[in-house]
Amino acid sequence: MKTTAIYFSPTGTSRRGAFSIAKALQTDADTMDITLGEKQYEKEFGIDEVVVFGVPVYGGRVFRGIKKRLAKIKGNQTQCVITVTYGNRAYDDALLELADIVMKNGFIPIAGAALIGEHTFGEIQIGRPNAYDISEDKCFAKKVLEKLQAGDRTPVQLPGNRPYIKGEDGGKGGHFRPLTDESCINCGLCAQECPEGAIDMEFYSKIDASRCISCFRCIRNCPVKAKNMNTTEYTIFAEAFSKKVSDPRENKFFIE
Repeated sequence: MKTTAIYFSPTGTSRRGAFSIAKALQTDADTMDITLGEKQYEKEFGIDEVVVFGVPVYGGRVFRGIKKRLAKIKGNQTQCVITVTYGNRAYDDALLELADIVMKNGFIPIAGAALIGEHTFGEIQIGRPNAYDISEDKCFAKKVLEKLQAGDRTPVQLPGNRPYIKGEDGGKGGHFRPLTDESCINCGLCAQECPEGAIDMEFYSKIDASRCISCFRCIRNCPVKAKNMNTTEYTIFAEAFSKKVSDPRENKFFIE
């Protein structure tokens, strides 16, 4: 069955999980990156295709822009696998929320996974997903493939609450906003690559706090490391938060 991985992944973490599962289902699986540009993407999938969705968790909910980005991505009773990536705290109702979103668009979630990834803040689960995580993704994909080959289109049972416990849509990312130091070479990469268009296209140190989701993509991608979060407030928070969620969690897979 034709397989496509669709992901919102500012720093590549959600992409790795979704793509590893999709590739295990079909070695030459297609990909659709919906990270850049606050817009609606358009694509329609058939009943004989499979889609693997991957999005990050923000405060127990899926990223707030997912509904808009997926609004014109339609399925025709298309089977799908949904994955959410979280930074070792909790995924709360995010997996169920993503299932609700894609079902309204004509997809049937037959499997789901809550995957651990390196947290944006602090030093939390550095390097994850690692090789072991990816191997778990592949083992999960084999079970998904068995379900597909058996013709079992039963929707998966997922943990979560309706209404969602977290009342606000995910995506604020806290109140930390990246800074820019004097080493900036005005290359404009940060503004071009910002998922929410929060960085001014002329004055790259200017960030719209209402649009920024603190994904820190600009910090990760800046070629001269001019973008940073070098403040005492952030350092204190990051150290405390890293200790609070230091115990590693396991990936959770759902297929029944």
